[in-house]
Amino acid sequence: MRVRTALAATLIAAMASTASAQTLQPTVSVTGEASISVPPDLAQIDSGVTTEAKTAREASEANNKAMAGVLQALKNSGLAEKDIQTSRLSLSPQSVPGRNPNAPFQITGYRASNRVTVTIRDIAKVADTIDVLVGAGANEISGISFAVSKASKLLDDARSEAIADARRKAEIYAKAANISLGAPVSISEETTPGPVPYRKMAAGMAASAPVAQGEETLRVSVSVSYELKQKAQ
Repeated sequence: MRVRTALAATLIAAMASTASAQTLQPTVSVTGEASISVPPDLAQIDSGVTTEAKTAREASEANNKAMAGVLQALKNSGLAEKDIQTSRLSLSPQSVPGRNPNAPFQITGYRASNRVTVTIRDIAKVADTIDVLVGAGANEISGISFAVSKASKLLDDARSEAIADARRKAEIYAKAANISLGAPVSISEETTPGPVPYRKMAAGMAASAPVAQGEETLRVSVSVSYELKQKAQ
């Protein structure tokens, strides 16, 4: 019994010592960064039709008719149905304050709105699509956003550069501390897309509006932890 107890105590002590050594393994954690700028190959336009009338039915029917014309015009321009998506429908009363402070608000009419998001897969057709929208009766165009469809694949080279950047930083810290840099023990990625241009425009100014897509900057950030070792004497 005493032999078993002693053996168990020895094993527990050895395990505790190993765990302690692993916990105390010195490391340095750094962040590596890299970016790539590429022209966008996708665009989205947020547009729609807003109508007002005395009754809810009149506002809704007028809006439905106007929006049907816009949707048909988009399809006739060559856009696929999958690239035309309704994003918001609303019908709300319009009111004004009563004639005295205690009087309830008076409903003067109704406003119906139907908004659609159009995805354009040929950047060269953005201006033409805006013309189609305005010509078909869209009286709201609130903005354009650009994107890169294969961002992850394009970031592969940037990922290698980010790891190299992390290694460079870690070596600076190791040299300053007079120790050797070991192998990486953990790597995690945080990819942040660049800012998406968003341009507001009034429908009355949208026809034949020049559109400049510029470039999208794709960024990748990696967090890397490296082992630290004492230099050999």
